[in-house]
Amino acid sequence: MDPLSDMLSLLRVRSYMSGGFHAGGDWSLHFDPHEGIKFYAVISGKCWLSVDGEPYPVRVRSGDCFLLPRGRAFRMASDMSLTPLDAVTFLSTAQNGRINLYNGGGHFLSVCGHFVLAGDHADVLLGVLPSIVHIHKESDKAMLRWCVDQMMDELREPRPGNSLVIEHLAHMMLVQALRLHMAEGPKGGPGFLFALADKQASAAIKCMHDDPARRWTVQSLAESAAMSRTAFTLKFKQMVGTSPMEYLTHWRMLLAADRLSTSRDSISNISASLGYESESAFSTAFKRVMGCSPREYSRRRNLRPDRAKQLAAVAS
Repeated sequence: MDPLSDMLSLLRVRSYMSGGFHAGGDWSLHFDPHEGIKFYAVISGKCWLSVDGEPYPVRVRSGDCFLLPRGRAFRMASDMSLTPLDAVTFLSTAQNGRINLYNGGGHFLSVCGHFVLAGDHADVLLGVLPSIVHIHKESDKAMLRWCVDQMMDELREPRPGNSLVIEHLAHMMLVQALRLHMAEGPKGGPGFLFALADKQASAAIKCMHDDPARRWTVQSLAESAAMSRTAFTLKFKQMVGTSPMEYLTHWRMLLAADRLSTSRDSISNISASLGYESESAFSTAFKRVMGCSPREYSRRRNLRPDRAKQLAAVAS
């Protein structure tokens, strides 16, 4: 797989709610803080979007899409001076996978998805994203239009396999929105996500993801990027925020943490599969990155309730 697919698979992005709402007249909804990422595509109409911590509301219009990856409370409204209705009250009568009416509908229509990152260390992805990812360029909206149109068809006329189709469409919209945001560059600072939009940095990252056990050196990674060692080291640090070797170690530890959580593989087998000659060296690296030993991490994970099951119960 490519590095973005690797990361999303490792974080196990799941869509546990999708649907939409059709508002009419004057309206205002307040949404409490949330886990994961919320995604909205505006089908028709326009509204204001205000996110806690942001100084100004954003105007969203027909065709726009936006991601809310930081989990902050937010408001959507036709008029920001209106007293908002608690979205929980509205959604308590809503049906998952359906278009729900507010004030009879007629003026504003959107579809939405809520993605939960079931894997640990979601900050690898979310930490480099702003509180609002607003996709509003006409060329960018055109790239999302097919998915949006297909989702609307599924929401309006449920057919066999409806839930699965909607979930796959929601995932496609999320990935496409991330791609479009990546292409705009690291406006909020360096990070893994934006490095993938750079041909040279992404070539080195792909090598590390494809073969994490290999004894990579800065020189061999620089050669994969067709750069000199010095230029590559400087560019990688500027784009990703860490050195190539630090990134490689961090990626290995994320893979190790995932296997400790989801498999019965021994620590010695995991360490060997990731290129470590001794379990001791692996454990030292793991503790430096993850803050605890592999055994402690595995024990804590076994004691924790399954977050995905918890969230599924809340959404049902």
